[in-house]
Amino acid sequence: MMLDTATLRVALAVVTLTLLCLFYFITFRRTRSPYSGWWCSALLLFLTGSASYLLDGTAHQVWANPLGNTLLVAGAGAMWAGARSLRRDSPKIWYLLAGPAVTGIVSVLDHPATNNWSGGPMMLALMGIMLGLSSRELFLLEVEYSRVHRPLAYGSALLTIFYVGRLLTFLTEGPDGPIFVSYFGSVVTTILTTMVLVVASFTMVELSNEQLTRDLRARATLDGLTGLLNRTAFLDLAVNELRRLSNARTPASLVLADLDHFKTVNDRYGHAAGDMALQAFAAACSASVRSTDLVGRYGGEEFILLLPGVSPERAGEMTGNISRRLQSQQPGIEAKLPTVSYGIAATGAGRADLKALIESADAALYRAKTQGRDQSVLAASFREEEAASAG
Repeated sequence: MMLDTATLRVALAVVTLTLLCLFYFITFRRTRSPYSGWWCSALLLFLTGSASYLLDGTAHQVWANPLGNTLLVAGAGAMWAGARSLRRDSPKIWYLLAGPAVTGIVSVLDHPATNNWSGGPMMLALMGIMLGLSSRELFLLEVEYSRVHRPLAYGSALLTIFYVGRLLTFLTEGPDGPIFVSYFGSVVTTILTTMVLVVASFTMVELSNEQLTRDLRARATLDGLTGLLNRTAFLDLAVNELRRLSNARTPASLVLADLDHFKTVNDRYGHAAGDMALQAFAAACSASVRSTDLVGRYGGEEFILLLPGVSPERAGEMTGNISRRLQSQQPGIEAKLPTVSYGIAATGAGRADLKALIESADAALYRAKTQGRDQSVLAASFREEEAASAG
């Protein structure tokens, strides 16, 4: 008994519509996560694309067939964008539109009125590419991201292999060949797509929830303007890091940085210029420090850095590099970027008191300000402070 392709496509449309409604109302409206939004878009595009093929064999095939190809490739692109959003920004819209546009043009030029497979090779190739990119993004996620992302990555990889095999068989023997019809035809593809959509949609719920949780955690620990650690998060992490360094007998340097005459920038050029200066300094810091260093916004125009394993002299070199990077930037405003003053304090043997370390760096920063600004000043060593206190 042969399965009817049209009936299977209607069943796929019903399943996809059901999943779309469930996923939209239960997950997307609650989480508003980028991943759930992209997955809803993918389901909608797959639904309308598959439905377009139901018009094959009618007078409407001339436009319905190219439309179906275009929408399916766009749906696979939405899957890629969703997978990418789990670890970084989604791809630019032009990247997502290029594939569907090329597919549509090729399909229109390939006699769609009489050719059920107009633009078929291009559609199959781009489906394989988009699914492969989705699988890659899922494999690149952190191992602890979610318990379901690895199985989903393997599932995407298998689907990619299927479409690559489908393309190669299509090019080798055509859409009417026995191998293509038996293993890669519309019936097999529709059944496989239905199974994948059902399984994947339930894993999407967990991935959307994980993305929302991570976003909320990031909002709680990062400064909204600069993207650096906020004060609370920095202090919490610094206490643990100093404890670890003390146990390992590893030195460290703490730096307090303050933008010079920052109030003048705000008063003369407006708060937008001040915000741009803060963001420029944060970018200069991020480009200069190591992945093991902690950088945070301490408050207002003041920033704080903890540099494990760095001597105060080396910390002074790093602050000079930060200032040079800052001044090399060209702001999109009339205001000139301000200079920066730094106070540097180093941990002593067995010393891991964050509060005392900050006080030492703050005293050094005050001296940098009074000595003319735009410079780094090293705090007195721990033994010098003890001698001064005893005297």
